[in-house]
Amino acid sequence: MANTAQARKRARQAVKQNAHNSSQRSTLRTAIKAIRKAIEGGDKAVATQVFQTSISTIDRIADKKIIHKNKAARHKSRMAAALKALAA
Repeated sequence: MANTAQARKRARQAVKQNAHNSSQRSTLRTAIKAIRKAIEGGDKAVATQVFQTSISTIDRIADKKIIHKNKAARHKSRMAAALKALAA
């Protein structure tokens, strides 16, 4: 348990920051699911549009260091490959 005023404040801030980061991670997962659903739908035009909006979401979350930049790149790469395979 935090004993000093400084430690109590840091504990409060940690709770608030954790809630914010959890929300951002949830947004990331939702964006990835949206891409997958659009690709499974089979319509390339819709999938491309969803891909573009989701990529900006993934980049924004990676820029805030909520996920590692390499993890963001891996997700984007896999989704781009699935989108490309949709055309073939």
